[in-house]
Order: sequence, then structure tokens, then C-alpha cells
Amino acid sequence: MNIEQHISQLLYRYQCVIVPNFGAFLTETVTATFQENTNTFCPPKKVVSFNTYIKNNDGLLANHIATTEHISYDQAVHRLENMVKEWMTKLQNRDFIVLKNVGILKYNTENNIVFEAFEHTNYLTASFGLSSIVSPTIKREVLKTIVTEEVVETLVAEEINETIAIATPVQKNPFRSFMRYAALITLGVGGGTAGYLGYMNQQNQEQTLLVQQEVQKEVETKLQEATFFIDNPISTSPEKKTLAFHLVAASFRSQANADRAVSELKAKGFEDAKVMPQNEQGLYPVFYGSYPTYTEAQYQLTTIQEKDNPEAWLLIKNL
Repeated sequence: MNIEQHISQLLYRYQCVIVPNFGAFLTETVTATFQENTNTFCPPKKVVSFNTYIKNNDGLLANHIATTEHISYDQAVHRLENMVKEWMTKLQNRDFIVLKNVGILKYNTENNIVFEAFEHTNYLTASFGLSSIVSPTIKREVLKTIVTEEVVETLVAEEINETIAIATPVQKNPFRSFMRYAALITLGVGGGTAGYLGYMNQQNQEQTLLVQQEVQKEVETKLQEATFFIDNPISTSPEKKTLAFHLVAASFRSQANADRAVSELKAKGFEDAKVMPQNEQGLYPVFYGSYPTYTEAQYQLTTIQEKDNPEAWLLIKNL
């Protein structure tokens, strides 16, 4: 009886699936997460756990088996009882129980059942079609304005001149009244000259204002041109995936032994097996393969530990 398929189907719809006289698989919805060490964004999902204290038969699993396999409810309960006996025998013999798309059950050193859930299956139907995304690191360059000593001195001098011009009081002229009458007398003669000088002064002021406006526009343009730069800019060509998750078979002091191990792995069907360069410890690591995502690597690791090498382990590193 393919019980893991029935459990998996029920986990999509229910929060608790009980295997009578064995334990219960529970689900809890978690929000989207970010793994800082791998720069990975994970979508919302249901996290599966296992509780050995919930054992009473609620009829959910047995009824689902009876309906799906077209047998009676009593027959389904009897099959579940036999399955539980087989599982307990495996666990007592220190063997793993691998439930496809669900997880692994095994005994710990204290003879308690522990459960490791598979990460590649998301039982949250609202997240159907969403997968984990690895985001490259973004670096930004900040445009800095460099002010030279000459510019500072010029600005200070202009500010001092303006301050002096504003702060200088207008002195009273004792001949003010006399000059007023003199101005009336000479108005006809000097009117043309004064008008010309006033016109030139106004023109100079307008020209100075235009220059200041042009300088301000130039500064604003330079500031608007500031931007930041990204390590992996958007490109129309497909990006090469970063293989940061590696399944390690073993490490050898001798490269000849490492090459021999790779040949054996390829003979077993692991076509991506390879020898890595000598590391800091003077060893030659042998990889089953390298993968772009943690989910894919974890799924392959579970299969390898079950069928080929229980000592295989996962290395997360950009090589």
C-alpha cells in the first residue's frame, strides 16, 4: 500500500493527518522567508512536523484509503495496522522510513522517533507554482561632490562681501539739501548720462543673474546623472546559474584515490561526479554533483543517503 501518497494528498487539505497507533503529521503555515546566508527568498508554505503523542484513529486516513482503493473501511484499518508494524520493525533495526514528498522517520540515540521534512514539496495551495529565488548581491556606488579649496575660498569671499554690503550703514550727507537743489538744476544736462548708466547697471545685474541660473542648472544636471551599479545588470542573454550547493561523497589525501572514486560513482550512474582542487586541509573532495538551489540539493541528498551513501553531506559554498 502506497501510504505516503495518501498522506501527501491529505496534507494539502488538512492540518492534521493521523496514522493510527503511530503518530500524526501536522502542518503549520509560515510566511515568506529570506535566507541571508544564501540570498534566497522562499515563498509562503506549510511546514510539516510529526507528533508521536497523537495516535487515536480519527478515521480520516482510513476513510481516504478505503475510498481511493475501493475497499471497505475495516480493510483499510487492517492495512494500516500491518503497515505500522512494518515501520516499527524498521525503526528498531535502525533503518530509515522514507515517505516520498513528506519526509524521513528514524530513531535517535534515545530510541525516540524523529522526523525530517522534505523541503521540495509545498503543501500550501495558495503558493502553487511559486519557487525559491536566489537574488544576487547588490552594490551601489554613491556619487560624491568634491569641493576644492579654491571653490571654498571663492564662496567664503562672496559671502563676506555680501555681508559687508548689507551691514554697511548709509552715512548722512551734510550737504544733502544743497545737493538736492543742485540736482534739480543739472537735471536737464545730466539726465541722459544718468539714464544710460542706470541702463548699463541693470543689464549687468540681469547678465549676472543669468550666469548664476545656468550654473545652478549645470549642478542639478550632474546630480541627476548620479546612479548606482549592480553586479549582475539586466541583460537579454540568459544568466548562468550559480551552483552553490554541493553533495560531498568523501575526501581523499591522494588524487589518484579521488579519481578512482569518481570513476566508481559514474559507473553507478552519477554522471556529474567530479574531483575538486586540493583544499586548505590538503584533501581532494569528491562531489556527487552541484545544484543551483537548496531544495534540489536536499532532495538529491536524501535519495543518495538512502540508496548509496549514508555519510554523504551537503556543502553550501560558492566555488
